[in-house]
Order: sequence, then structure tokens, then C-alpha cells
Amino acid sequence: MHPVRKQRLILVLVLVTLSSVAVGFVTYAMRENMDYFYAPSAFAAGEVPFEKRIRAGGCVVPGSVQRAEDSLDVRFVITDGEAELAVVFDKILPDLFAEGEAAVISGRLMQDGTMRADQVLAKHDETYTPPEVAESMVSHESCADGAKI
Repeated sequence: MHPVRKQRLILVLVLVTLSSVAVGFVTYAMRENMDYFYAPSAFAAGEVPFEKRIRAGGCVVPGSVQRAEDSLDVRFVITDGEAELAVVFDKILPDLFAEGEAAVISGRLMQDGTMRADQVLAKHDETYTPPEVAESMVSHESCADGAKI
């Protein structure tokens, strides 16, 4: 083999090896920062790991929101229509958070089966309805009527 070709081959092999190692390190580092999304039925089936950072999504069950009088603690239940998941949150809820509306919760599943939320994201649709029109509407959408999660 010609020395120039041999030198190019070695250079290419070194670059491929270094690139593979770099991709491996990045993948390993990202694994620690990934939040996997689970529905409440996955929690009921026991498919969700305890004490790992995860996300859950569902509709807030009407009548399930309980606020503590002396702190910011809030307890509520989310559902996907098949199972329910109890959530505990100790910060200020977003303005769009409401019973019967979709929400995405980031946090950790505790050993007692409740989810300790670090963040609650209220979901909403992209259509705007002026307040006057909204007040005149007789029926309203709820999660049971098909709000998207």
C-alpha cells in the first residue's frame, strides 16, 4: 500500500473512532436528562420506574383538586380515561390549570404511588375564543369530551 494511502486510511479510522466515542459520551450524558412520558394507565400497570424523573399527562379529574390552606400544596388526580394518578405539587399552578382540562406533569413517582410534581404544564388548544363568545356558549369542552393531551 502506498504510504499516502496508508496515512489517509489511518486518519479516517482515527476520525471514525473518535466520532464514535464522542457520540457514545453524548448519548450517555443525554440519558440522564431525558424525561419519559407515561399515561396514568402505565402507572396503574406498574410500568413506571420509581424515583426517576418522568412526565405524565392526562386530564384533571373534576372535583379532585384539594388546596392546603396554610401553604401552596395542591393535590389533584389526572386520568387518561382508563386509570387515575394522584399528584402532589407545592408551587404556584399555571393560570390555565383547571379541573377537566389537560395537563402534563413533570416529577418523580414516589413509593406510595403518588407523583411528586416539580412542574405542571396546563395544556390548551390553539383556537382563541373572545370572552364575550365564550360566555355565550352554553356547553363547554372538557377532557371527557375530547380535549387533546
